[in-house]
Amino acid sequence: MQQVLERRDVFDAIADPNRRKLIRLLADKDEAPLHELTAQFTMGRTAVSKHLVILKEAGLVTDRKLGRETKYRLNPAPLKEVQDWVAFYEKFWKERLLLLGKLLEDDEL
Repeated sequence: MQQVLERRDVFDAIADPNRRKLIRLLADKDEAPLHELTAQFTMGRTAVSKHLVILKEAGLVTDRKLGRETKYRLNPAPLKEVQDWVAFYEKFWKERLLLLGKLLEDDEL
């Protein structure tokens, strides 16, 4: 019997500030080994690895073995879902702020 692994929700994956920091660190590099990423945190290697697993389950990170070392790379494609969600609310707030501006202008007259 073959197991089908369900993909982790991208919003869940980026909810933690440590994982957002990992995304940022990986965005600045082509790829990075675990020890290099761990050096940027006060937590240990195991904790950083667990955060990377969550990012990997959401499709945000890929990894490859190079000898005894694992190198991680950002896959930004799943962030498109977040961008689309934010874009809707950006439009919502722009419209609301324009209406507020008009109301304030009318109130001043």
